[in-house]
Amino acid sequence: MGAEPTLEQRLRNCRASAVHLEMRDGYMRSDPRFIAWQHGVRNAPEDNDPSLRPWLALAAELAGRGVEVRRARIVSEPVSDYVEFEHHVTGANVAAGEKVRWLSRRRASDIALPGNDFWLLDGSVVLFHHFDGNGELAPDDETCTDDPATVKLCSSAFEAVWERGTPHELYQPPVR
Repeated sequence: MGAEPTLEQRLRNCRASAVHLEMRDGYMRSDPRFIAWQHGVRNAPEDNDPSLRPWLALAAELAGRGVEVRRARIVSEPVSDYVEFEHHVTGANVAAGEKVRWLSRRRASDIALPGNDFWLLDGSVVLFHHFDGNGELAPDDETCTDDPATVKLCSSAFEAVWERGTPHELYQPPVR
């Protein structure tokens, strides 16, 4: 039995869609880009340059071949410093071809949500991400399934959040 494909490999194999739901108020606070941002560094090359931020090149590649890449974020308001950082660097995601929406956690209270962030790939496979209590990736950081009930839950959750969410270009995060 071979190794499981990486997220990047799974995304490269997408034919039609890759949607991502994020529900935490902080991720990997050890990220050097976040630490630099906390210290006042804005618009650093590593925030906007696809050669320094590989996700941007991958998103552009996917969008360029017709894969719809959408990300929805459920956030507490006023937003955390990490979400403020995410908002700041998301313009580059949008420029690369990703569509991003934001939804206040208060407006998500009546949506059935899975317990973890996920990617739904081509509407048929769910890849869950697992984090520790501090927002760092857990040692067993991914679980993949094509269980129809799980796919249905994740698809309906994402679409409900997407429908209510505010497009990145219009979202102004309330800060403390």
